[in-house]
Amino acid sequence: MGKRAAFITIGQSPRTDILNELRAWWPADLDLTVDEFGALDTLSRETIDALAPTGDEARLVSRLTDGTEVTMRATAIHERIHQIVERCDRTCYDFLVLLCTGAFDGLHSKHLLLKAQPIVDHSVAAFAGGSAQLGVLVPLAHQIPKTAEIASHASPYRGDRWVTAARELSAADLIIMHCMGYSEIMRQKMAALTGTPVLLARRLLGAAVAQLL
Repeated sequence: MGKRAAFITIGQSPRTDILNELRAWWPADLDLTVDEFGALDTLSRETIDALAPTGDEARLVSRLTDGTEVTMRATAIHERIHQIVERCDRTCYDFLVLLCTGAFDGLHSKHLLLKAQPIVDHSVAAFAGGSAQLGVLVPLAHQIPKTAEIASHASPYRGDRWVTAARELSAADLIIMHCMGYSEIMRQKMAALTGTPVLLARRLLGAAVAQLL
């Protein structure tokens, strides 16, 4: 019997850019029904614009179905994600997958819930060990962790800051592209620019999902 899973994005669904890449790492004969939900689904552009952060508010970055990048207040998105998970809990799923590497503390489901952030962070910790200099790449300068010694930013959705980001990460022994928006092509580009091993959040999450299939 096939399985059924819900994939949840903080932007608009469907995220064909992510799901098509994840499927490439899954078994070829996989029988999986996928439902997608987005925190910004059905919202007007005016409503989405009203979710923009101000000052030093924590922010999250995603994209709309037309590819447009959007930056939103983390607190507003957390609330909407909680609502989606609650709706999913009223349906029979084998598991849920949150397609965001931001921290969603207190998010629980009656189903098995895979959150990208702890999967990525714990995987990176295992790779980095106690001696490697870890470089972190995030979409926005505002998202760079205060604890990160080597870090840079480059949006996966707009602009071309890759050469600058690669230079800023050049001292790292290992780089993590810490956003689900980054693709395998972007990983290969960063690895070529830096000559450094690069971990991709999508691949780490994709491997975790594959274990369930």
